[in-house]
Amino acid sequence: MSEQRYVRESQESGRRIFGLSVAAGAMFFLLFTRLWYLQIIESDRLLDLSESNRLRFVPIAASRGAILDRNGKVLVSNTPSFSVAVVPQDVKDKDELIGRLAKYLNLDRSELMEKWEKGKGRAKYYPVIIASGITRDQVEFLEENRLRLPGVDIEMKPIREYPNDQLAAHLLGYLAEISEQELENEAFKEYNPGDYTGKSGIERSWERELHGTDGGRQIEVDARGRYLRTVSETTPEIGNSVVLTVDLEIQKRAEQAFGDKAGAAVAMDVNSGEILAFVSNPGFDPALFTGRMSPAQWKEYLDDKRHPLENKALKGQYPPGSTFKIVTALAGLEEGLIDENSTVVCTGSHTMGRDRFKCWEKKGHGAVNLKRAIKESCDVYFYQLGERLGVDKIAAYARRLGLGERLGVGLENEKGGLIPTSEWKEKKYKKKWYRGETLPVAIGQGYTLMTPIQLASMIATVANEGTVHRPYLVKRIVDRDGKVIKEFTPQVLRKAVFKPGSLNAVKEGLLAVVNEPKGTGGGARLYEVKVAGKTGTSQVVKLRVDKGNIPYQYRDHALFVAFAPYEKPEVAVAVVIEHGEHGGAAAAPVAGSILRAYFEGKGVIRKPVKDEVTADDETEESPDTIGEE
Repeated sequence: MSEQRYVRESQESGRRIFGLSVAAGAMFFLLFTRLWYLQIIESDRLLDLSESNRLRFVPIAASRGAILDRNGKVLVSNTPSFSVAVVPQDVKDKDELIGRLAKYLNLDRSELMEKWEKGKGRAKYYPVIIASGITRDQVEFLEENRLRLPGVDIEMKPIREYPNDQLAAHLLGYLAEISEQELENEAFKEYNPGDYTGKSGIERSWERELHGTDGGRQIEVDARGRYLRTVSETTPEIGNSVVLTVDLEIQKRAEQAFGDKAGAAVAMDVNSGEILAFVSNPGFDPALFTGRMSPAQWKEYLDDKRHPLENKALKGQYPPGSTFKIVTALAGLEEGLIDENSTVVCTGSHTMGRDRFKCWEKKGHGAVNLKRAIKESCDVYFYQLGERLGVDKIAAYARRLGLGERLGVGLENEKGGLIPTSEWKEKKYKKKWYRGETLPVAIGQGYTLMTPIQLASMIATVANEGTVHRPYLVKRIVDRDGKVIKEFTPQVLRKAVFKPGSLNAVKEGLLAVVNEPKGTGGGARLYEVKVAGKTGTSQVVKLRVDKGNIPYQYRDHALFVAFAPYEKPEVAVAVVIEHGEHGGAAAAPVAGSILRAYFEGKGVIRKPVKDEVTADDETEESPDTIGEE
């Protein structure tokens, strides 16, 4: 009995030993297989992971290139700024960390979380910028509390500095943090979350030149993420600098002349197309867009009826008013319908069918020839000429001067204005053109629209006798050492050929506008230099109320175009004062200030003259507006 039990126990023990042996063998086999898999198959990946845990890449932002005026004076430079970066792999409790940072920095929690989310998709050891532009006091506070903020680091990166505050803000543009859409764009593949990119103006159009190439440091850290040593370092490459055609002193004087008035001005070299001043008023503070703009400041910009965020010089489209009489006059001369002696009797209005089109001078100008019609801006003279020409011929000569299309100045969203034709109306409204619609066009009203930069180009083309230059803003690109990488030269868009005498006849009228009694543009007169120009006033809406009671937004726009010197033109100017009412009173003095600044810079005018216009000048202010009954 005992022998049988012994046998059974022996057999059972044998089975247990066998089972344990099999289990042990299987375990060792699995361990061996896993070891083989990790050491042979996964060795490269695990090595990378190991290195990633030990080594960390810290980006070093490159400084953007500067923006300079034509004489090398700084318009935009850089200044250091501190940012808060977080390394995701070192953060155990994201919500707790974000909560602490929001409390310490006095920032909105959702804003910090949004920045965190933008860093998704990158390696966890890659730092994510979640707050920019923090103060030195905040930096010191974070450093003192570093042990409570695992994964947090302070980075120094350059941001834009504007030594002239808001000067030329629309031209220079502003920076803002790169968006998620931009990060997903192939064009921004070298950019990182938290980087800044140009959003408007020169900053946007020349982003590639200005941005530079970021560098970085590969550092070794311990298990707690603390810095041990720098393994390698790549030096960032500073962006190239952009030298503009703009003259800082002329730009300053132009903006000072505007004061708090809304509008735009462009000054241009008539022989090259170089833009010497580019004004859109009022401006804005570009530094606010780099940091955190308060809701109150943003609302103030949006509520301002003068539209400070709009680039009026490039995108503002205005009826040119009587400045367009230059085009109508040239068309009449070229078509042989008038000459400098052709006379029209102005009785204060012109009748076509049942419509009566009024002149600004209610009592009429009497008998006027071309020179006097331009000088005193007689509407009736140009009503009659426009009726004889027809809208399509007027449009053809406007096109010859480069109007009705974008000039390619090199900034985003340039507008092309509108030069109406009978074909255009048919396509746009499915209606035919009526003869009565031509009369407003002849004096720059109706459907006609032009931008300030087109107005400057038009008067420059008249001044240089037919060459339409492409207006341009960038003179050269230079590297960090000042070496010229690229130089930009004038481009001719077209040559407008006119008969001998046509341009001279018009230019004599423009000279009289500024320099003769009863000329409408005496406010732009410079006694040391002969200025030629044309005033304009364009209706915003048709109102039948007392002028003193017209609300600001319904008042007429004031315009003035000019060039100088008359004998050998160098510079052209176009000024638009929104709701300024009269070109001679509001726009001409601004143009005079710009021209004075130009000639003072050249040493032609040495002493400022206090009062350019006196009572003896007998200058009259003409509304230059259209009236219909």
